[in-house]
Amino acid sequence: MTHLRIDDLYDIALPQQPAVSPSGEVVFVLRRADRDADRDVTALWRAEGPLTSGPADRAPAWSPDGRTIAFLRAADGPAQIWLLPMRGDAVPEEAAERVTALPLGAGPPRWSPDGTAIAFTAPVSSGPIDLDAPIEIDRLDYQADGAGLLRSVTTQVHVLDLTTGEVTQVTTRHRHTGDPAWSPDGTRLAFPAALDDDTDLTGNLAAYVLDLETGADRVVLDGSAGPVTWTPDGRALLIVGRRDTRAGHAGLLLAPLDGGPVVDLAAGLDRNVMPGETGYPGARPQVTGDGRAVLFCVRDAGRTDLYRVDLSGGPARRVLGEAGHVVSEAALAPDGTLVAVRSTPTSFGDLVRVEPDGGTRTLYSGARPLLPYRERVFTVADGTTVHGWLLRAPGASGPQPLLLDIHGGPHNAWSGSADPARLYHQVLAARGWSVLVLNTRGSDGYGEAFYTATYGAWGEADARDFLDPLDELVRDGLADPARLAVTGYSYGGYMTCYLTAHDDRFAAAVAGAPVSDVTAMVGTADLGHHIGVRELAAEPWAAPERYVAQSPLTRVGEVRTPTLLLQGVADLRCPIGQSQQWFAALRERRVPTRLVLYPGAAHEFLLTGRPSHRADYNRRVIDWVTREEH
Repeated sequence: MTHLRIDDLYDIALPQQPAVSPSGEVVFVLRRADRDADRDVTALWRAEGPLTSGPADRAPAWSPDGRTIAFLRAADGPAQIWLLPMRGDAVPEEAAERVTALPLGAGPPRWSPDGTAIAFTAPVSSGPIDLDAPIEIDRLDYQADGAGLLRSVTTQVHVLDLTTGEVTQVTTRHRHTGDPAWSPDGTRLAFPAALDDDTDLTGNLAAYVLDLETGADRVVLDGSAGPVTWTPDGRALLIVGRRDTRAGHAGLLLAPLDGGPVVDLAAGLDRNVMPGETGYPGARPQVTGDGRAVLFCVRDAGRTDLYRVDLSGGPARRVLGEAGHVVSEAALAPDGTLVAVRSTPTSFGDLVRVEPDGGTRTLYSGARPLLPYRERVFTVADGTTVHGWLLRAPGASGPQPLLLDIHGGPHNAWSGSADPARLYHQVLAARGWSVLVLNTRGSDGYGEAFYTATYGAWGEADARDFLDPLDELVRDGLADPARLAVTGYSYGGYMTCYLTAHDDRFAAAVAGAPVSDVTAMVGTADLGHHIGVRELAAEPWAAPERYVAQSPLTRVGEVRTPTLLLQGVADLRCPIGQSQQWFAALRERRVPTRLVLYPGAAHEFLLTGRPSHRADYNRRVIDWVTREEH
């Protein structure tokens, strides 16, 4: 068997963002890494081959008559909306036409039901942006990871009239709006948005309906509103979110426009509804062609499944999903054609058509020769069951050096599916290592009580969930106690610091974008306030002793583990100072340490950043944990 190498990152192609025409024709985005340009390139594809050449085409959307595809293209500036007429099999890319020219670009296109208009979000500024002028700040939401300081920029809903070519901004009073959805009759738009003056403090996101004729809007749901869509009769919205602003599972909320009771159609599952976003799988809810049911995704035991539930209520049933599989996107056509992107234990990403009998037909495959993750279940000291996976080369026997890898969030989850961001798993396993991944308390997919178990108790609630399984693997003769290493990114970086500050068993550690001082994080991170009140359960001054207990920096004087820190310079989610503090303390105490900074890299660079940075990250993890001098 030919084992995966880090350089194979440049050969991995990932299908994304499928779109299905009214007659069932499928178009999707294919993402590849371009070594020479040191960037990801994206182009529109059909099953038989490329439709456009890219290098930055995405978000395809079919017109209601199936004759045109609207998509985003970033040619010589920010992404704009383009139209590509579909003329049978031979579609000349040169026929594509740009239809917006907004200074800060446009968001994904949403066709009106009659095909005469396209709604979309776009960033706008209330005045000229002077990069050298002082920036006056009176709110906490003044920065965004990947964007930096927002200044006067907000996101607003726009409508493009395809008859006249005119673009109209239809929202003005909302600070930030999410993607719009057309009502079935084409007279209204629904969208999530922040409006209140104190939204930066409360985290309140409401679901609005805007009447395009009068310009009046009204709130349909207050709380934590995410993606929205309409019921076929136009009398209610389907909203991914909550009726409050507390942290916890998102539901699939049916919210009548007449003010009737809001019903969570997914309540019986006790699972988190997943609309999909960078780093988190899932798909936006979509109403079936007969108007009787809605398809949506939930996280369950690590994997992400596609479910169907009747709009009238009743139990939800699984449509697509199995152990080790992750549905990351899905698209449904009026004729019932359903396509989805899923990763599996042997594929980084397949595009599949779901047949009426529940079977699947592969339209595009990202299968590779991969070593398989083996499912494991552990019982920790207090009786809690912890689900995980152990990666070892087939036929391996006896104790091996072992790397414990910790996911972020803390509410993300491992799945046992192929992971294109962490190729070091495969490389280490081929070199005689074991890799252990665990869905400990706080992980998604095991019920809301498990999900919220780390609130106000970061590290304290979940440390034994990592350490007890390691003890078991050592007792079973599978792990070498003298060669245990730990790594993780984001919350995983936090736990890497926390564990090495409380336990001396690890011979090496790699902390990616860690949090070392939660007090400093709350005051400097782009979402710091909301992390404080939702995750840490209080502001720093209200519970200083809790912040001290949950900060790894409090016990950095106990750390003996050689530690590598990997950090994006432009990371505003886990700011650079968090790594700098940990590095400085270890260096001052003569603990072997190194800090590697990635210029221009935001928090998600391990997933979407420069390919050279992603490859370097993977190589450095391998080199650090395998160094004999540790």
